Amino acid sequence: MSIAERRATQAADVAIAMNIELLVIPVSDPDRSRTFYQSLGWHLDIDHSVGDDYRIVQFSPPGSGCAIMFGTNITAAAPGSAQGMHLVVSNIDNVREDLLRRGIAVSDPFHDVGGIFHHSNGKGITAGPNPDRKSYASYITFEDPDGNGWTVQEITARLPGIKGDTRFTAQLSEAVWRASK
Repeated sequence: MSIAERRATQAADVAIAMNIELLVIPVSDPDRSRTFYQSLGWHLDIDHSVGDDYRIVQFSPPGSGCAIMFGTNITAAAPGSAQGMHLVVSNIDNVREDLLRRGIAVSDPFHDVGGIFHHSNGKGITAGPNPDRKSYASYITFEDPDGNGWTVQEITARLPGIKGDTRFTAQLSEAVWRASK
């Protein structure tokens, strides 16, 4: 194999960096949604209209590299159909208290008894944060006025960590190490 062929093969094996920068969420009333996301303390990046039939409103959560966008005629998805969007925080109790103070209806904390990830059907989860406060293991949820669903996940240490790292549930650590083999 020539040097040029080897370089071409190596270049093809390198993953191209891709970042999630924007989530488009479907809403029925952009003004009501703007008020809601502003009440969360999120930064208004854009509110731009072209005529009466096109509007984009974009917000960024504090510290996030990803923004959300909603508006008029930017998605055909049904209002409220965006589910499972995750916000990551370092202290779920503080965030829950802040959301309640802002008048946001928020769930009680919960965790997955299997130690990997919460179940959307409510099975396999139990009330309260993870009893050992393991990273990636505690959650709360809330919805915007249309019912678009947000999950707030507490992450205090990032995976993969080292084998045997006790900051994560044993199940999550095992799943990560098994996948990396």
